[in-house]
Amino acid sequence: MAKRDYYDVLGVKKNSSADQIKSAYRKLAVKYHPDKNKDDKAAEEKFKEASEAYHVLSNSERKQNYDSFGHAAFENGGGRGGFSNFDFSSHFSDIFEDFFGEGFGGGTRRNRRSNNRGSDLRYDLSITLEQAYTGKKQDIKFSTSEKCDNCKGSGSKPGHDAGSCSMCGGHGQIRSSQGFFTVQQTCPQCSGSGEEITNPCNSCNGQGKKQASKRLSVTIPKGVDDGTRIRLAGKGEAGSRGASSGDLYLFINVYSHDLFKRSDENLFFECPISIADAALGTSIEIPTIDGGKAKIKIPQGTQSGKQFRLKGKGMPYMRGSGNGDLYVQVNTEVPVSLNSEQKELLEKFREIENEKSNPSIKKFFQKAKSFWKN
Repeated sequence: MAKRDYYDVLGVKKNSSADQIKSAYRKLAVKYHPDKNKDDKAAEEKFKEASEAYHVLSNSERKQNYDSFGHAAFENGGGRGGFSNFDFSSHFSDIFEDFFGEGFGGGTRRNRRSNNRGSDLRYDLSITLEQAYTGKKQDIKFSTSEKCDNCKGSGSKPGHDAGSCSMCGGHGQIRSSQGFFTVQQTCPQCSGSGEEITNPCNSCNGQGKKQASKRLSVTIPKGVDDGTRIRLAGKGEAGSRGASSGDLYLFINVYSHDLFKRSDENLFFECPISIADAALGTSIEIPTIDGGKAKIKIPQGTQSGKQFRLKGKGMPYMRGSGNGDLYVQVNTEVPVSLNSEQKELLEKFREIENEKSNPSIKKFFQKAKSFWKN
């Protein structure tokens, strides 16, 4: 089958510029790349065809031979540029870098530099429940690495620039061919940066950063809960040789409270009351997390474990407006030590209770007797 015209394959004209030829090939390479078209033989053939066309037209000498003699210029090894000798690793690293990532071309300078990004740091901060309610500003101090002032983080002496790595030639990757594609690994000499410090900074020994003690003023938003994580972008360890800094993560620990228990934005409070108050009813004052007081009316006949809801008296919502609720649970306190007068009054009360025969108690014992009989 006769080969198609290389210009037709790429969809360009003979007078197209090198950039136009490269752009046309990029589009076809992305469209028909085997990784995007698994087990599609037609796409694979189109990919090979486009790559062959670009291999010829991207080189001025090969392009001139093709314009003069057509495909015959490369038949029988002519011009030593036929597709049989096509070297992806040496001719197409720039295209594969842009479109297929590190798996083909070693990554762009920006991507390689990201390998030197500073480490993320963690700082554990403990606060009280009251501080979680109001929010808090606090200074924290920690040890980290900061950008070297002398070389401005470059790692090189002032007035000098880093050179290309002598092992990988500045690619950041060491490549080896395996069939149709290439396999590569991070360069062990430059750790993927593609650069080599030939004139290291005397202050940081070429690292671009130095160990230091750092102090920050941080704001803890109101409503934070135990285990909340707060990210402070760029406040972590400085990157090497001008790379970006890592992040600082604050992990919040909220101390347990003597009175209040928390569940999300709601607070829970247990309040003991006497038998007399539960039976006769009363009003009580209870504390609130903002340091104030709230009054609750206890109806007569309130049972132990009854909960009363105080709307909006809980914790603030960290994301949004408003507050959760405060739930007050009353627990009837049974006296342990009775004086003679208390005993006499309770004995009198029990006699009256037995005469009236409390319906719920009577019903319970009826069920119990029926169970024993069966």
